[in-house]
Amino acid sequence: MRLIFAEDYEDMSCEAAKIVSGQIYLKPQSVLGLATGSTPVGLYDRLVQLYQTVGLDFSGVTTFNLDEYVGMSSENPESYHYFMKKHLFSRVNLRPDHCFVPNGMAEDLEEEGRRYDAMIEAAGGIDLQVLGIGRNAHIGFNEPDIKFEAMTHEVRLDDETIRANARFFAREEDVPRYAISMGIRNIMLARRVLLLASGPEKAEAVYAAACGSVSPKAPASILQLHRDATIIVDAAAAARLPEAWKEKRFYNF
Repeated sequence: MRLIFAEDYEDMSCEAAKIVSGQIYLKPQSVLGLATGSTPVGLYDRLVQLYQTVGLDFSGVTTFNLDEYVGMSSENPESYHYFMKKHLFSRVNLRPDHCFVPNGMAEDLEEEGRRYDAMIEAAGGIDLQVLGIGRNAHIGFNEPDIKFEAMTHEVRLDDETIRANARFFAREEDVPRYAISMGIRNIMLARRVLLLASGPEKAEAVYAAACGSVSPKAPASILQLHRDATIIVDAAAAARLPEAWKEKRFYNF
């Protein structure tokens, strides 16, 4: 695992954009796994800037999003499909037929999970998976005590996750209780993983991911076993990490 210590959210987003844009420059036909939520918005803004200023070319890129709410149409402004169109898909030259999000409206969610997994495999697998991290150390919507061997599947959201996501809705009661999400196995099969964490509310989760025992109780801890995982944290999210680690901007272990 590799840690990059950023000064703040802006610095974290810039470092992340360097990694993602580098992946695209080196392999124009890259398959990217993408995340939603407030954390990667800065990354997407910087990728758009690179597209506009230096011509970062997304035309050969294929994307697979981590998750979507169950029962929510892609046209719903609170859906993750809508989020991605707003923050990235409509702002760069990604091909619409190369951008995939799980179908939360599928009648058979088990079959939808199998279909999504097959599409990822047919694309050659994910080259770089972008992740955020929940306050309970979930990645994707893989809540604590999820099976590490799970592929794309339906999940029931924890109360803590529902409360955290309520900021995106008019009322907490409007937050969906279920989602369809790539599983831990999907994430671990990615060739590279990039996890972003910002803010003091993520400090405990970052500590569990980087310093805790590898356990389903902290799903992100499995990244300690990934062959090429990078975590970028701002100063607030890194608060609980050992001071010796923070003496340099980069720390490998």
